[in-house]
Amino acid sequence: MSTHASTHASTHHPIAVIGAGLGGLAAARVLHVHGIEAAVYEADASPTARHQGGMLDIHGESGQAALRAAGLYEEFRAIVHPGGEATRILDKDGTVRHEDGPQEGDRPEVDRNDLRRILLDSLPEGTIRWGAKVTGARALGDGRHEVTLADGAVFTTDVLIGADGAWSRIRPLLSPATPAYTGISFVEADLHEAATRHRAAAELVGSGSMFALAEGKGILTHLETDGSVHTYVALKADEDWLSTIDFTTTGTGTGTGTGADIATDTVTDIAKKTLLTHFEDWDDRLRALIADADGALVPRLIHALPVDHRWERTPGVTLLGDAAHLMSPFAGEGANLALLDGAELATALAAHPADPESALTAYERSLFPRSHRSAGESAANLTLMFGPDPVRKLVDLMTSHP
Repeated sequence: MSTHASTHASTHHPIAVIGAGLGGLAAARVLHVHGIEAAVYEADASPTARHQGGMLDIHGESGQAALRAAGLYEEFRAIVHPGGEATRILDKDGTVRHEDGPQEGDRPEVDRNDLRRILLDSLPEGTIRWGAKVTGARALGDGRHEVTLADGAVFTTDVLIGADGAWSRIRPLLSPATPAYTGISFVEADLHEAATRHRAAAELVGSGSMFALAEGKGILTHLETDGSVHTYVALKADEDWLSTIDFTTTGTGTGTGTGADIATDTVTDIAKKTLLTHFEDWDDRLRALIADADGALVPRLIHALPVDHRWERTPGVTLLGDAAHLMSPFAGEGANLALLDGAELATALAAHPADPESALTAYERSLFPRSHRSAGESAANLTLMFGPDPVRKLVDLMTSHP
């Protein structure tokens, strides 16, 4: 699966998928199940070039439906995190205001990296061109497109699928929309071996997800399959706030006494102390999720496309996943929709092998209302969680949707 892009200059593909995230891989896999070949171009140098993120709850009506269409449902069941569906909602003083037990419902939790590996392993060798960064695309007429890569290589395709995320290079072919900052900034952190090394914090957050909210701030956690606690420190903040903090270190702060380690510790410690000034009156066990974090802190601005983002049917090209409907993570829909988008698009293409325009029309007819609904829910949940009285409102929301 590691054919280098530069060997594909002037190549033509009937179907080309830009991006090997969950949605792009689901599309390629479902096409493969139907005996249709697709070429996938991915900017990352390899499958392990970067960590893919934390836990995902995979919904029965969307993500799981896609995995069934991909013939991968049993493989999915094998990676489910037992107990991962447990949820706690806390005040900033650490009082548990609502708790759902770990019993399994229709939204089991899996590690995103495990799910991506299953999809990658299900594709034929050579499907994915790694290290193939797309820099632009243009229409050639009659639905065909030419795509240019960073190394100067070009290829053409009859069906171009933009599965290339928030800052998609394919989206401008269809829409002038760009993601806007939602007003929420994240800093991600980890506690490794939490049950033994960080017992008080581990006991507080529980076996699944935890939400601690107050005054436009939140500390949100997942217990991951390796026993670490992944934390999202969330603040309502100006867009440039994160840029005032130095997160540049990539060291682990091993404390061996070398100059590099001392500098690493100092930079990370300063970043932690800056964050902690925003949580001074919070419970010490919640503050420890920041203060005792292992390794580097990772800043992230939360962006979203307009809730009603759509485009006119444009021959030979469409979008899926975040490229089509980037939204905040507060409805848990992003990965699920990407998987469903990929599976439904591929199924439509397989059903109209001689008429891709009919397939793209049918796909988008379902895509737009579905994404509009979920994006609206995500935006509403963001407002709820970072507005007044968030704990009571979130508990009300949880108990109204058992």
